[in-house]
Amino acid sequence: MADVDHDLVQAVKVYKALGEPTRLKIALMLIKQENQCVTAIGEQLGHVAGSTLSHHLKQLTESGLIQSQKNGSFIHYSVDQEVAKKFAPYLLA
Repeated sequence: MADVDHDLVQAVKVYKALGEPTRLKIALMLIKQENQCVTAIGEQLGHVAGSTLSHHLKQLTESGLIQSQKNGSFIHYSVDQEVAKKFAPYLLA
């Protein structure tokens, strides 16, 4: 039962995160090109302020949909394929 509750909570977080258009764009971008740093993501989005982008990445990370990995002074982001497959398979299509 605990797994079902955990899955339900995570599903809500993922769907809430993807319900915002910019976060959906980020997730789709990271599906196509994983291991992107904040600078590269920001350049591709163009119109998003740095603090706003950080907020979006935090929401996606907290949902479990994306993972971050520190590499020197940079943090690189990628989609967690298992979470995407389970809760948002349309991202992988």
